[in-house]
Amino acid sequence: MSTALFIIDVQNDFTEGGSLGVDGGGAVAVGVARLVREHSDRYDQVFASRDWHDMGNDNGGHFSDVPDFVDTWPVHCVAHTAGAEYHPALELPARVIHVRKGQGAPAYSIFECITEEGESVPDALNRLRVTDIDVAGIATDYCVLASALDAIAAGRRVRVLSDLVAGVSSTSSAAALKRLAASGATVVGSALVDMPGRD
Repeated sequence: MSTALFIIDVQNDFTEGGSLGVDGGGAVAVGVARLVREHSDRYDQVFASRDWHDMGNDNGGHFSDVPDFVDTWPVHCVAHTAGAEYHPALELPARVIHVRKGQGAPAYSIFECITEEGESVPDALNRLRVTDIDVAGIATDYCVLASALDAIAAGRRVRVLSDLVAGVSSTSSAAALKRLAASGATVVGSALVDMPGRD
């Protein structure tokens, strides 16, 4: 049995000044970096996801010149561009597992990601015997929500670190956290990351 931290899409395009920047994204990067520094021994595995979309096509309808900001979006996180890189304040441990999603198709959940070695995230979690997952990142109401719901559906115990997420809107982010709690996740501040009951 092991515990993992999911760091969802803390990328330049999703933080302030990016093509799809959300308010508070930079603060999430700083907060996650602090969590990793101060609690590096708390996690057996750290997964960091990035949108990694193709250049020169609409990525299965994901990109649009007239986005509805629900199913279609402006161009963002194109592979090998500055917008796809991690936010500069995000410090990752040496043992991090980097995973990519999108790559020609719409994708929101980290469970749709592939590692740099070509392994799917579900297969990696099973191989590493991950039973418990903490989730942080961007955006609360989209990729954090989808990733945490998939983790719950896969039978993991899930905590969403409520002070280390940022969303597209306050209303939909609050609704996402409420949905996650109703689905079985624990929504908790990162200060309680070492609270009893996870071992």
